[in-house]
Amino acid sequence: PYAIIGGNAVRAWVAQADEAAVRTTRDVDILLRRSDFPAAIVAMEKEGFSYRHVRGIDMFLDGPDSKVRDAVHVIFSGERVTPDDPIPTPDVTDSIPVDQYKTLSLEALVRMKLVSFRDKDRMHLRDMLDVELIDETWLDRVPPVLAPRLQQLLDDPEGLAANLIASA
Repeated sequence: PYAIIGGNAVRAWVAQADEAAVRTTRDVDILLRRSDFPAAIVAMEKEGFSYRHVRGIDMFLDGPDSKVRDAVHVIFSGERVTPDDPIPTPDVTDSIPVDQYKTLSLEALVRMKLVSFRDKDRMHLRDMLDVELIDETWLDRVPPVLAPRLQQLLDDPEGLAANLIASA
């Protein structure tokens, strides 16, 4: 069991609304249960991938010349990615088939992006706002601890406040 997460999941959802609004990403992020990880290593190595643990991240490299930014990155379901994450990651069962792959549900993906809330996560959320996959009605659909982050994006969809602070 797995679920595609990260930029590829965002791409799959955004493409449902507007194919022209899709961004590309070089890596693949997948959600796995920790108990399934040993079997995943065997399966991936059988297909020519090499398992590596680099800077606290479990990943599979596609051949000897591949780079970390091109890898398949693994996130474990039901765990916090960082100790200060407000909620743990969803389970792999919170996925649906999109483009032939098990992709994290839109609701679970939005939660994950709000938890991480890095620049690229905010950009992914803005992309989802732009194509109207999410809107102000989602404030009641996310955990209360995450609602202020979504409200911040709704109030400043272009990220202008962050840009002004960064340039000051």
